[in-house]
Amino acid sequence: MVSNNKVEQVVLHTIFILLCIIAAAPFLLLISSSITEESTLLQYGYSFFPKKVSFYAYEYLFQSGGKIIRGLGLSVLVTIVGTACSILMTVMFAYPISRKELPHRNLFSFLVFFTMLFNGGLVPTYMMYTQIFHIKNTIWALIIPSLLMNAFYIIMMRSFFVSNIPDSLIEAARIDGAGEFRILFRIVLPLSKPMLATLALMVGLGYWNDWMNSLYYITDDSLYTLQAILNNIITSITFLQSSTMGSVASAVAAMPSTGIRMAIAVVGVIPVLVIYPFFQKYFVKGIVVGGVKG
Repeated sequence: MVSNNKVEQVVLHTIFILLCIIAAAPFLLLISSSITEESTLLQYGYSFFPKKVSFYAYEYLFQSGGKIIRGLGLSVLVTIVGTACSILMTVMFAYPISRKELPHRNLFSFLVFFTMLFNGGLVPTYMMYTQIFHIKNTIWALIIPSLLMNAFYIIMMRSFFVSNIPDSLIEAARIDGAGEFRILFRIVLPLSKPMLATLALMVGLGYWNDWMNSLYYITDDSLYTLQAILNNIITSITFLQSSTMGSVASAVAAMPSTGIRMAIAVVGVIPVLVIYPFFQKYFVKGIVVGGVKG
C-alpha cells in the first residue's frame, strides 16, 4: 500500500514537472531568441541555446532610454490609477444590484448585460471622448475609454456577492446600526479579497498591455505608454523593411529586426512576471471561491 502511494506521488510529481517545463519553455525560448545574433537567428532559426550571443537588440531598444523609462513610468501610473478606479467603480455598481431589496435591480443588471452585446462603435465613441469630454492628449485618455468599466467584471463581482456573502450577515450588521457604506467597506470587501485580487490582476493586465488608446487618442509623444512606444518601434522597423531605398536598405540589413521583436516581448512581460507572485495566493483562491457554490 505504501509503495503504491509512493509510485502515485512520483508519477504526479513527474507530470507536474513536465507541465511546468512546457509552460516555461516558450518564455525561455523568447529570452534565448532575444539574445541571439540576428544572422544566426535567420540561418538556424529559434533555439533554446543560442549559437552566438548578442545583446544588440537590447542596445538598440534602449538607445532612446529616456523615452523608454518615461513610458514605463507612465504605464505603471496608468495601471495603478486605472485599476484602483476600475475596481472601485465595479464594486460600487455590483454591490447594489446584488442586494434583493434594490428596486429594479434586474433592469440595471440587464442594462449591464446589454452593453456586452452592443456598443456605439468606434467612430461615435471617438467623437464623444474627443469632442464632448475633451480627453484627447490627456492621461485620462489612457484610463477611461474601454477599460475603466467592464460589464463582464461587474457581472462576475455581482455573482460573487450573491453567492458568497450571506444575507444574514448583512442583516446582522444593519441591526447593529451599520449603514450601507460601512457594511460594504468594513464587512463585504474584507470577505471579498480573493475576488478583488483576481479582478485587480485581470484589470491591471488590461491596462498594462493596452496600446489602442494611445493609438486613438494620443498624438503627444510624451504621453506614450511603454506598450505604445514598443509598438511604434515595431511599426518603424516594418516600414523600413518595406523601403527600397539603397541607404535605408543597408541600414535595415544591419538591424536585428527579429531579435528586437523578441526583446520587446521580454521587456513587456517581465513586470507582469515580477508582480504576479504577490497576487498568486489571492488569484488561485478567487478562482476556487468563484467556482464552488453552496
